[in-house]
Amino acid sequence: MNYKVSHPTKIVNCEITLPSSKSISNRILIIRAICKENIKIENLSNSDDTQILAKTLVSNKRIININNAGTSFRFLTSFLCLQENKEFILTGSDRIKQRPIKELVEVLRKMGAKIEYPDQEGFAPLKILGTKITGGCIKINGGISSQFISAILLISPILDHGIELEITGELVSKPYVLMTLKLMSEFGIKWSWNENVIKIRKQNYIAKKYTVEPDWSCASFWLQIASLSDKCNIKLNGLQQDSIQGDRKIVDIFDSLGVSSVFRNDKLILTKQKNTFRKNKINLIENPDLYQPLKCTLYAKNINVKFTGLQTLKNKETDRISAVKKEIEKLNSSKIIKSYNDHRMAMSFAPMCLAFEELQINNAEVVNKSYPSFWSDLIKSGFIVSPLSD
Repeated sequence: MNYKVSHPTKIVNCEITLPSSKSISNRILIIRAICKENIKIENLSNSDDTQILAKTLVSNKRIININNAGTSFRFLTSFLCLQENKEFILTGSDRIKQRPIKELVEVLRKMGAKIEYPDQEGFAPLKILGTKITGGCIKINGGISSQFISAILLISPILDHGIELEITGELVSKPYVLMTLKLMSEFGIKWSWNENVIKIRKQNYIAKKYTVEPDWSCASFWLQIASLSDKCNIKLNGLQQDSIQGDRKIVDIFDSLGVSSVFRNDKLILTKQKNTFRKNKINLIENPDLYQPLKCTLYAKNINVKFTGLQTLKNKETDRISAVKKEIEKLNSSKIIKSYNDHRMAMSFAPMCLAFEELQINNAEVVNKSYPSFWSDLIKSGFIVSPLSD
């Protein structure tokens, strides 16, 4: 489905309840699957990625297709290795088959895992024979994907020798590794992280009820909307100021892009203030998912900035740097935006209608990957969203 998107007044007043965190939800699902007792999860994400993972973890299927859910693919690669004497084929979309997995597979093999490549060496699909993995001392390159590290950490407490994980090179998306460890702490796991070595001894997860907080990555699009509006009063419900999500950093960045952010009565309230942006460089090594809404906002405001720390973006749902560049160049001509089957492309370009009038967003349903209510929330805030035939 393609949508035309516009906002007749450019004045945005609304109260929005953001979806729960996909990143937290996916980690908790793996912890629950490993835990010997039941963990009651409240406010689990209704995103496609999380729902696919949840169904897979209670399925008896031998062939598992996780479609375009990259995090789920990485987490399941580790988890399925533990299922002794069971054989699986783990596969996904064409894009999943292009995304790197070799570094994770090599580390798991060194730990005793039995993984083969039925098709192309180093890429999905994977043939996994569950076996006993003991853990121990291993190394992993921190510059490819933090999800590889999280996938290993999540299974490490139940390994006979625990794990001593040495991270080599520059670590990308460090807040996501910290998120994994902090969630493991919530369920009783003790760990240490000194310099570039994470140690976790053998121990058991302890079951408890857990409520998933709203998604700060989804909040980034509302800060973008606030920045591009003429006037706004946007209330975002339930966000935690002391969140374990690294993307809460977006508030600080947008403070100089004309957005005042105040926490009051369990709401983040966004209003307009003066632009004071003076930076000529932004390093997103810890928060690469913020690139698209930031790049689009800066372009709309005619601000040139050099971005660094973007090395993982070429291996996301699409090559995000290339895709953003191509679609930005269209904004003064055709105004028909391709989403490249990437949820963040659709959600980053839709707010651009505040600066470039009516835009057409193709393959609009891709937002279901992380934020299924995105279009209905835009309508609540005064945007006109009109479906078109493909």
